[in-house]
Amino acid sequence: MIERLLKYLLPTVIFLMTVSASFAQQRNEEESILQLQKLARVFNYMNSLYVDDVDMQPIVESAIREMLAELDPHSAYLDAEESSAEQVALEGEFSGIGVEFNIMRDTIIVVNPVVGSPAEQVGIKANDRIIRIDTINAVGFRTTDVPKYLRGKRGTIVEVDVVRRGSSQPLHFRIRRDNIPINTLSASYMIDSEVGYIKIDRFGRTTYREFVEAFDALKKQGLKSLVLDLRGNGGGLLEAAIELAGFFLPRESVVVSTEGRALPAQSYTARFGGQFTRGGVVVMIDENSASASEIVSGALQDWDRAIIIGRSSFGKGLVQRQIALPDRSVMRLTVARYHTPSGRVIQRPYERGHKKEYYESHFKRFTAEGMNDTTDSIEKPAYETKLHRRTVYGGGGIHPDIRVAVDTSGVSDYMVELVKNGIIREYTMNYLDANRTQLDQLYPDFESFDKGFNIGDDMIEQMAQLAEENNIKRDDKGLDESRALIERQIKALTAQRLFSTTEFYRVVNKSDSLWVGQAIRILHNWNKYSDSVLKGKITKN
Repeated sequence: MIERLLKYLLPTVIFLMTVSASFAQQRNEEESILQLQKLARVFNYMNSLYVDDVDMQPIVESAIREMLAELDPHSAYLDAEESSAEQVALEGEFSGIGVEFNIMRDTIIVVNPVVGSPAEQVGIKANDRIIRIDTINAVGFRTTDVPKYLRGKRGTIVEVDVVRRGSSQPLHFRIRRDNIPINTLSASYMIDSEVGYIKIDRFGRTTYREFVEAFDALKKQGLKSLVLDLRGNGGGLLEAAIELAGFFLPRESVVVSTEGRALPAQSYTARFGGQFTRGGVVVMIDENSASASEIVSGALQDWDRAIIIGRSSFGKGLVQRQIALPDRSVMRLTVARYHTPSGRVIQRPYERGHKKEYYESHFKRFTAEGMNDTTDSIEKPAYETKLHRRTVYGGGGIHPDIRVAVDTSGVSDYMVELVKNGIIREYTMNYLDANRTQLDQLYPDFESFDKGFNIGDDMIEQMAQLAEENNIKRDDKGLDESRALIERQIKALTAQRLFSTTEFYRVVNKSDSLWVGQAIRILHNWNKYSDSVLKGKITKN
């Protein structure tokens, strides 16, 4: 009897549920229309009745920013200028003169001219101070001002005046702008006869090409294993992350998947057979590795292809769709979440409308006592890797296989003041001004520089005097405590200006036993670590 009753009632129940859902959807749509009309009315009243004339553009832009901030921490609004600047960074190319620069004491300092750039061709050198661009006094420029005047349409002319140590008068240069590549890869070199090192700063359209070129060059030098440094890499293009992860994985391996309320679930796979599916790989991540960096490290971890060392990553795993608006501004709206191949959600938890607290909680992950990552003490959901079924943890971010604690040894309050006020950088610049010709003659290549260049007592004393001139009280105890770190920084900055950014990292990494040193030990004993970490086997020494 009951079965017969259900047989007749069930279609009716289903019908009523469908009708109810339809009414609910209709009510939601009607409510949305009412809210949109309300917003339009507020705008019209402000525009027509307010006591004073009002420029509505900044008010509307501010309202859009605030509305998006109520959704999640990564939905955002970019005005036309912000959108253009970001597009240049991601596209990997712009038209300009080709200089890396810093602003120091209100002055544009050339760090290095880009190799082969128009600036290098006309004779611009590291440490030149740009004081005039065309007819405009450039002293007092902000960092964001410089590209507005140095960049421009390819083939156009820009004239600059520079002050150079040893020249009594400013030097005048007439430079024809050309296409300048923006490198997303900042360093690549062989650490020893078998271990290569590549550092990627962000993921753009040229990242995969840059990486393959660097990898192939190192392969010719004997590379058998690789340290991939993604520390501080805040992400970038999804496509670039998928391409890079695919370099290490077999064809059709899932790299990342997405799911959202209004979008169908989608998986992204390695499109080609990986070029480096055998050989040791160590990926270094830290608390500022985010988004595309987490996609790469999460995929390699889930497929048991690499050992991840460092600290838990940022946890930015929301997918933004960039929607162009009529005035060339854009709205970046979160439409989905990223999942690693094992199913882990990359995005760490957040409360809607609490953007400030979201970023503050990121900084609070490190306690004052030893600056240790506290996420290890938080209970996290467990997942299994795809190949060896070992346990990895979710809950937001990528959690390393081997953790590296923050090392504050040697960091005195005095050194913090030196760094915060740019004293070490300024001293290095002054030193190069006075000694560039001699240094070029003594050290024609990095090998001779690395072997022969040392920081003497006189240099440390000159730096301390420069600090005093800038109202930083001398602290001999702090200076002694931090001397090794200060010397390393001066040598690294000098190497960067004499050679390139790669040489900066060659100096810094050489004495980095916690990160790079540990990565080298793992790669030199890959079979042992592969068994114990990736396969979960207990090995005997």
